[in-house]
Amino acid sequence: YIYIYILLLLKKWRVTVMDTRTATAELGWIAYPASGWEEVSGYDENLNTIRTYQVCNVFEPSQNNWLLTTYIDRRGAQRVYVEMRFTVRDCSSIPSVPGSCKETFNLYYYETDSVIATTKGTAFWMEAPYLKVDTIAADESFSQVDFGGRLMKVNTEVRSFGPLSHNGFYLAFQDYGACMSLLSVRVFHKKCPSVVQNFANFPETMTGAESTSLVIARGTCIANSEEVDFPIKLYCNGDGEWMVPIGSCTCKAGFEPDNGNVCRGEFSSPHLQ
Repeated sequence: YIYIYILLLLKKWRVTVMDTRTATAELGWIAYPASGWEEVSGYDENLNTIRTYQVCNVFEPSQNNWLLTTYIDRRGAQRVYVEMRFTVRDCSSIPSVPGSCKETFNLYYYETDSVIATTKGTAFWMEAPYLKVDTIAADESFSQVDFGGRLMKVNTEVRSFGPLSHNGFYLAFQDYGACMSLLSVRVFHKKCPSVVQNFANFPETMTGAESTSLVIARGTCIANSEEVDFPIKLYCNGDGEWMVPIGSCTCKAGFEPDNGNVCRGEFSSPHLQ
């Protein structure tokens, strides 16, 4: 039971705002140039049907292929996380491949308050409004032998960025010479779940702009209790966990604690008998 409870809390701490694995139709992201990223139906390592993007122009030098997601509403989050699952071909396993072959790609984001026209010219893709998050490298790459045996070496990488101040953002993926498949992209943010502690209620609280941020949540005494130390507050850390309780409430006279966080039933005080 404790294990199930922990799983529920973990699920609640991470709020998904986009997940390509749940897509039932084409993702419809914008690729530039058209000869770069291509959307295809594929399978993950569990043979589930998924929508993926792939690119493999390793024999052509000076690659600069961009892939732009649809608009993503940040839903009040100040910091978001991007989980990327992908496969990359080992350059050394490709016969006669030029030295320009890569096993990495770049992740960018672009903040905006509304949907933008994604049919803009070349300048929009090459110059940019984008902010780089990181260069993403594969821990494992696959060879022709792996491919022939249908052995998938899936990499999972998570990156975060913030603080965010606009209503939403776009993600952009830049390929510059890899042979790879982007299997799935999940965007999520973290929050601390509502909780009762020291006979006080604390509301769901969004994590801060930095992974080290501590966000103060003010507590209110539960029914039939009163403050004994104040202010009543908890701190929500960057990982969606509560910490550093300050202040507390206690059951009012005539009520007694039950299970540590409920003041239940009125009972007769021995002084009145």
